[in-house]
Amino acid sequence: MLNDWILAAGDGLWTWVVLPVLAVLGVYFTLRSGVVQLQMLPEMFRTLTNATPKDAEGRPQSVSSFGAFTISAASRVGVGNIAGVGTAIAVGGAGAVFWMWLMAFVGGASSFVESTLGQLFKVRDADGFRGGPAYYMQHGLKARWMGVLFAVILICCFPFAFSSLQANTISATVASTAGTESGGGLAWGVGIVLAVLTGLVIFGGVRRIAHVTQAVVPAMALLYLLTGLVVVALNVERVPEVIAAIFTDAFGFNEVLGATLGTVIMQGVKRGMFSNEAGLGSAPNAGATAAVTHPVKQGLVQSLGVYFDTFVVCSVTAFIILVTAPDLANAAPGITLTQEALVSSLGSWSNLLLTVVIFLLAFSSILGNYYYGEANVEFITRSRRVLQGYRVLVVLAILAGSVLSSDIVWNTADGIMGVMALVNLVAIALLSGLVWRLLADYRAQKAAGRDPVFTRAQLPDVDGVECWEDEHSVTGVAPAVRT
Repeated sequence: MLNDWILAAGDGLWTWVVLPVLAVLGVYFTLRSGVVQLQMLPEMFRTLTNATPKDAEGRPQSVSSFGAFTISAASRVGVGNIAGVGTAIAVGGAGAVFWMWLMAFVGGASSFVESTLGQLFKVRDADGFRGGPAYYMQHGLKARWMGVLFAVILICCFPFAFSSLQANTISATVASTAGTESGGGLAWGVGIVLAVLTGLVIFGGVRRIAHVTQAVVPAMALLYLLTGLVVVALNVERVPEVIAAIFTDAFGFNEVLGATLGTVIMQGVKRGMFSNEAGLGSAPNAGATAAVTHPVKQGLVQSLGVYFDTFVVCSVTAFIILVTAPDLANAAPGITLTQEALVSSLGSWSNLLLTVVIFLLAFSSILGNYYYGEANVEFITRSRRVLQGYRVLVVLAILAGSVLSSDIVWNTADGIMGVMALVNLVAIALLSGLVWRLLADYRAQKAAGRDPVFTRAQLPDVDGVECWEDEHSVTGVAPAVRT
């Protein structure tokens, strides 16, 4: 009964509020920015490898641009890319994949806007910088109440609901590999191991999280992508048919299981946002930690993260499933479709491989989700006691998620995600004028042959910008170096 109520409320919110706002703002940001997510694609790759500005002692000011990218990728690239895509296809058919792709392209502009704002209104802390939607709501909109509201929603959504979901998927995958039912003693054992590993990392701070994700994210992504390419190669003759199904099913010409066009679109958009987080308000928390010379740089890097997540990792999952011609009429949501597709192509040993991949994906997501929550706990209060209590609750949520029913975890996460997205989208719509000014400045400096550098003197009419004092504080070099 509770699960049905949560599902109905979440579907109503997404259908009548979140989806229309998300679509309208995504298209507006795309057009107003000059299609920045496509026009500046080469710049995204160049910016990703920029050197990190140094402080007066020659040490990195904070996490590198790549380090911030991996923290956000750690959260983005998780069970949503495997179980989430499987759920979308099971419920909405192959056409849901098209709406995931469209969501990623349009959402790239929303991600650019929110992450640029996260950089502009970031603040200093012991580890370097922190920021995110709560910070630009307080300092940009002068609405601390809105920032606190967003922070509370994010804390409920990411480190608790989403991390519980990651733990739940790890537990279910281990149980399937072991040939036992989910739950019971095995689930508790998995939960305890996950909780201990998470505690060892999160009590070390953001730099330790960045170090772990920089090592784990590329390795697990490469392992999964290579596996996917092998499956597709073994079934290469079905690729044209799969591509055709993705586009025809997307517009209701051949809906699977009688799914309405609205169901196909909704599954694609919801699972797409769960996976790539574009416009959700989560990635700016990671993007704000980076030490860069211009806010636009990290906005571009975080947009690239949306593409990597959806066009690469989610697409691999979709093709793994669809090239094996699954029986969607009886498909169960979650990880099952992906598991069955791998076993049919590679044999039963691939269940063990998927277990390793799921663990790496989900564990790195748990770390990214934790950091998002920490940045928002510190927005509400700087009490060390509260922060330590939050860390303990995160560890307990992971333990609980390992043994809970997957349906109620998925549906609760969807509902909270919709509320969180709506609050953030309202804020970035109101503040987007600042992003267009920053983007114009960035393009002007690039056109003049410079490596763009921003200081707050370039926005003299804007209050609340706490960093970016002068060029030396931004670049770590004497101002005369700039030409």
